[in-house]
Amino acid sequence: MICRIVERPIDVQALAAQVEEAEAGAVCTFAGLVRNHSRGQRVTHLEYQAYREMAEKKLRQVADEIAERFGVTRLAIEHRVGVLRIGDVAVGIASASAHRDAAFKACRYAIDRIKQVVPIWKKEFGEDGAVWVEECAVEAPPAREPGRPEN
Repeated sequence: MICRIVERPIDVQALAAQVEEAEAGAVCTFAGLVRNHSRGQRVTHLEYQAYREMAEKKLRQVADEIAERFGVTRLAIEHRVGVLRIGDVAVGIASASAHRDAAFKACRYAIDRIKQVVPIWKKEFGEDGAVWVEECAVEAPPAREPGRPEN
């Protein structure tokens, strides 16, 4: 599993290539892009900051949760830090599994859990100034306790 905080542009196709294997019948990717608006305001660019060591540890935690929940062990996650422009990839995820359902679920779960538990902070810049984004409205269920079956 690949779990990295990076300062360079993210190549989602390269992430997908890193998880492909002969046993995989599905490779699913997710690219989280910087958009030009948020909460009714125009956004000109973003800045992401992270506590790198802890963020990568938490990314590995998310990957472990995915392996336990969905059986997906071919996973690559990169989250970019620094100044990002509109259209840049902020987070890239690639998952590979024997069947498509697990690959799709792995990507969805990964992005939702990243927003919940990984110490990465986002600052939005717009025409009226800058604001740190604090909300974390996601639908991912919390991780279950080890050894406890999923409902």
